Amino acid sequence: MSTYDLYTNDPGAPVWQVPAAGAARFSWEYDDGRDRLLALYQKGKDKQWDGATRIDWDLEVDPYDPLGAPDESLTLHGTRHWAKMTDQDKGDLRRHYASWQFSQFLHGEQGAMVCAARIVESVPDLDAKFYSATQTMDEARHAEIYGRFLRDKIGMLYPINDNLQGLLGDTLRDSRWDMPYLGMQVLIEGLALAAFGMIRDTTDKPLPKQILAYVMQDEARHVAFGRMALRDYYRQLTDAELREREEFVIEGCYLMRDRLRGVEVLENFGIPRKEAEQYAEQSEFLALFRKLLFSRIVPCVKDIGLWGERLQKAYLDMGVFDLGDSNLDLLMKEDEEIAERLDRERFAAEEDARVAEVRRTIEEGATT
Repeated sequence: MSTYDLYTNDPGAPVWQVPAAGAARFSWEYDDGRDRLLALYQKGKDKQWDGATRIDWDLEVDPYDPLGAPDESLTLHGTRHWAKMTDQDKGDLRRHYASWQFSQFLHGEQGAMVCAARIVESVPDLDAKFYSATQTMDEARHAEIYGRFLRDKIGMLYPINDNLQGLLGDTLRDSRWDMPYLGMQVLIEGLALAAFGMIRDTTDKPLPKQILAYVMQDEARHVAFGRMALRDYYRQLTDAELREREEFVIEGCYLMRDRLRGVEVLENFGIPRKEAEQYAEQSEFLALFRKLLFSRIVPCVKDIGLWGERLQKAYLDMGVFDLGDSNLDLLMKEDEEIAERLDRERFAAEEDARVAEVRRTIEEGATT
């Protein structure tokens, strides 16, 4: 079955063409490199994995409750529409929300793959080109995994959110080589990481937990790469150049906070957009979710040196200024440890099952 047949709405033309901007840069210096970045490149090589084998795709998923989300997390909960919904309606709603979330993850990962490839092309330093090449492979794997989950387990996809597409387009059209880092690895992936983490830490469903834990293990390296490269580069910029990038961050943060709310899902349930937006604005769960979405972005923005007065005021207005003091290194370390712990638990359980099977075979042989 074609992926197009699984979309809830027409996603438009089969190919979205974004005009390329900026120069391709070659470096003839092959001997030197920043030790931290080369170490990260080595780690990127060592940590490659196969999404077809590391993830247990035999695990069953109920498409009408794929994430085990509580009713309170659904935007319609407590509204006049909720009382009229049957159990089947509520199952359909859970399926649509999971499809919408993971579809945005999927489209974002394809965007990250394209941006990483763009960084390979445009970044002037060879050590950064090396690492970006490993990240391009990581993002391809993530897109493959999210696409498979949506096709095979949920059976439904949503088109890319207009505002996510707009931010991605702005990032790719900018001719400055650092903008794919800033737009994708700081803003879009920062938001995605926070969303991944919320679902990973709350779902009781093993397959999405595996997917999110393993993807986040890769993303911990990507964030570290973006921070290193941008922090070094932004020290060299003028105040005017820094302000330009802060304006980009402010606009992107407001856009994602106000527009990535799943209103498309409610529209598919016959609720007019204006009413759907009101429900999204009133939802206590979404209010908490929107704040937590910035838990990875604000400390990263501060760390790379974008912390001017206007940006600080914007974060105060959003209610996320205090997140600037979060320990980003600790968050990334936890992401890696959670994935490693999950591997240990899974493989220990498989080993226990094999040992038990061998013992049963021995016992059966002894009684015959």
